[in-house]
Amino acid sequence: MIEAEQGHWRKEIAEFERPKLKNSIWQIINTIGPVVLLWLAAYLCLSVSPWLTVGVSIIAGGFLVRTFIIFHDCCHKSFFKNRKANDIVGTITGIMTYVPYMQWKHSHTVHHATCGNLDRRGTGDIWTLTVDEYLSASPLRRLVYRLYRNPFIMFTIGPIYIFLIDYRFNRKRANAKERMNTYITNAGIAAVAALLCWAVGWQAFLLIQGTIFFMSSIAGIWLFYVQHQFEESYYEADAEWDFVKAAMHGSSYYKLPRILHWITGNIGFHHIHHLSPRIPNYNLEAVHETNPRMQEVRTITVLSSLSSLNFRLWHEPSKRLIGFRDMKRLMRIAKTTPAAAEL
Repeated sequence: MIEAEQGHWRKEIAEFERPKLKNSIWQIINTIGPVVLLWLAAYLCLSVSPWLTVGVSIIAGGFLVRTFIIFHDCCHKSFFKNRKANDIVGTITGIMTYVPYMQWKHSHTVHHATCGNLDRRGTGDIWTLTVDEYLSASPLRRLVYRLYRNPFIMFTIGPIYIFLIDYRFNRKRANAKERMNTYITNAGIAAVAALLCWAVGWQAFLLIQGTIFFMSSIAGIWLFYVQHQFEESYYEADAEWDFVKAAMHGSSYYKLPRILHWITGNIGFHHIHHLSPRIPNYNLEAVHETNPRMQEVRTITVLSSLSSLNFRLWHEPSKRLIGFRDMKRLMRIAKTTPAAAEL
């Protein structure tokens, strides 16, 4: 297993951690260029049919997901070798995706450092309670958790709240640079929205940008959710937590059709990304394909990933994610044969 050979895998992936300027520039061109062109095409399609506009906007939403991956790589300083280039492109793509660069960079760095750590949950991750924590929670906290975990709320109301409201405010203890970046992002979003409303009218803007935003934000939340929320995921107390195990067993390989791998910036190779966040997205697939040990991970497909919607709680004895029905079944078993509850 890879965790037993840490020195080897570091050497094997080192060559893939170096970003290539021509690849990064080409990705900007073939990602942000289509976002702009499809936005214009969606507007022109209004003279034909609003439904055609919606269809084109949905496609544009896919390219905005790819834009977010550029933003994401900049946060990890893996898109360019130059720090300032990452900061500039990260801030611009943050305005496009409605996410403040410095704020998200902080929370996502914490996510990578604590993913699967039961004692350090709560920043940049999906809210996950253990069965014991849920059972000992107050009725109100249980209700809030159930609502949060409801698929309809998580993938409709959730994206709207996170991207339009939550990200507009600075986190507590943010430094001056991070706060200023959030203000710049908010001002940039407002300026672009005002300019487009002036140019095409607010109704057209809401139809086009609203569709692009809604589709891309749902896809973004889904990708983040599904790549850590699978049955045999990884959670351990801080004393037993291991970074490599968290990456290789707590992150999945989301096996998508090739076009979806491209549009999502290879984020489906999530185990490799967590193992080394410094690998640019365009190198992730090569790492997976050239190293057999990187393929010894949990693989999920589009169809099998749907089952993740049933997982709500971490069951520590069995070390797996379970649903509320599973919890009730275990409770019934515990009442009759207490020892069986550990199964």
